Amino acid sequence: MNRRALLGAAAAAAPAALATPALAQSAPEVRWRLTSSFPRNLDILYSAPEVIARRVAALTDNKFQIRVFPAGEIVGGLQALDAVQAGTVECAHTASYYYVGKEPSFAFFTAMPFGLNTRMYNAWYRHGGGAKLAADLFGAYNCVGFTAGDTGAQMGGWFRKEVKTLADIQGLKFRIAGFAGQVFAKMGATPTQVAAADIYPSLERGTLDAVEFVGPYDDEKLGFARVAPNYYFPGFWEPGARLHLLVGKNAWEALPPAYKAAIEIACADADMDMTARYDAANPQALRRLLAAGAQLRPWSREILSAAWKATHELYDETSARDERFKAIWDSYRPFRDDEYAWFRVAENSFDNFAFTASQMVK
Repeated sequence: MNRRALLGAAAAAAPAALATPALAQSAPEVRWRLTSSFPRNLDILYSAPEVIARRVAALTDNKFQIRVFPAGEIVGGLQALDAVQAGTVECAHTASYYYVGKEPSFAFFTAMPFGLNTRMYNAWYRHGGGAKLAADLFGAYNCVGFTAGDTGAQMGGWFRKEVKTLADIQGLKFRIAGFAGQVFAKMGATPTQVAAADIYPSLERGTLDAVEFVGPYDDEKLGFARVAPNYYFPGFWEPGARLHLLVGKNAWEALPPAYKAAIEIACADADMDMTARYDAANPQALRRLLAAGAQLRPWSREILSAAWKATHELYDETSARDERFKAIWDSYRPFRDDEYAWFRVAENSFDNFAFTASQMVK
């Protein structure tokens, strides 16, 4: 036996063994299914769980694979939470305010009328106690939640006829999600919640008089302007709209720590990417919509003032009968009011001048 050659071969092999990542040596193969609340054609919304799946695979040497399914392939878009709770899927990408029928507090973690915008929500969630309140709520439904996308400020929706006064809202059949539907109900409308894939057919058939979804990029794809050309702004009920990855507790607890970290990192990537994509895509989409005949219209002061009043009456009424809602509102409202004061000084003063000036010099 050539002892020197044998020792040399062993020495050469040692660095390769040492260089093999510990994760690759011990990581289990994990396969999850994820149901989205959105169809494939809404590519920015649908891409968020795809971003998560790709990032998780890359961080785990492809040992942890998440297969993404659009709304309707496993369950409907509004049944995503139910599917996670039942163990039908390990996780879902959804908007928690779709589930206010189960508990009104779900609205806080997507969007609240006259609530926090995207940056303000980040501050409250990360440094104002919001994350703990979200964990308590999702935990009560056997889920663990991670922020995973935000649309930014949304538009006020598409209407067959102009809406100038409160009288024009009376009896209005309006597709609107979350707590905002209850605000419009207090103002006399007839709100309904319809999954994304079903909105246009309902509008075309006359089942709906008006719809709101997200903003120009998605709204253009869904074709609302062809039926209801009056496009209102702002979407005061969604100054930002946060999406979540909801994971079943049992599935989460079965993951090794490195895989849990991969999920957290991937969701953070998706969270930032969605806002950036909407901010990049919406300006051009709005120009195309206007060129095609959409009529851009601001809400009247009368309607905005009535909505502000109805919103805060609703918050007070809900707080009086729901302990969890009151606890979250007691955290959320003072934080919101402080943020409004700060943004008015630092952000809005700049925005109001610079945005106006930029149009004057063209």
